[in-house]
Amino acid sequence: MPLWLWCLLFVLESLYCWWIIGYGGARWIEGWKSFFMIEWFALDWTAEQVRLYVLIIWCFSAIWFVVGIIKPELRL
Repeated sequence: MPLWLWCLLFVLESLYCWWIIGYGGARWIEGWKSFFMIEWFALDWTAEQVRLYVLIIWCFSAIWFVVGIIKPELRL
């Protein structure tokens, strides 16, 4: 995967995560919509639980992004 595409995908994911964490996206996808926007196991989560999950996933994604920049063969 080229570096520009790797960076673009991370920026798009970061915008999605930022919307959920900071701009009320968690309240919007709370309930049945979380099945489509997050995963099936988030069906009965509250907005705070959704925000925490997305924050944790975003942290791991940032680590993987840095690893992908350092070692290009690990980009998926």
